[in-house]
Amino acid sequence: QVQLVESGGGLVQPGGSLRLSCAASGFSLESSAIAWFRQAPGKEREGVSCISSNDGSTYYADSVKGRFTISRDNAKNTVYLQMNSLKTEDTAVYYCATDTPLCEAKYDSWGQGTQVTVSS
Repeated sequence: QVQLVESGGGLVQPGGSLRLSCAASGFSLESSAIAWFRQAPGKEREGVSCISSNDGSTYYADSVKGRFTISRDNAKNTVYLQMNSLKTEDTAVYYCATDTPLCEAKYDSWGQGTQVTVSS
């Protein structure tokens, strides 16, 4: 069955970097777009980024554009989210999810999430 496992979260100071990983099993990344979204306490879920399945087009929320980079390694069936210049407002649980081919934020399956805390 479809399974997504996130890792790489942790505690980092403002301005620091983290790289999140999303290991997929039960399907091929070539057949599904993968998105990252985040959920902070008391806030609505926010789509962060997405990479399409067909041509690898990438999409970013305005709040992370220029700081985050999404990529995928089809051989490892893994998607990454490189997060640089982290801010306190990036603190949240980050999830990876399957999405429609055009990254329409219609998530079908997602993992258990990984906590990212940005604090001094």
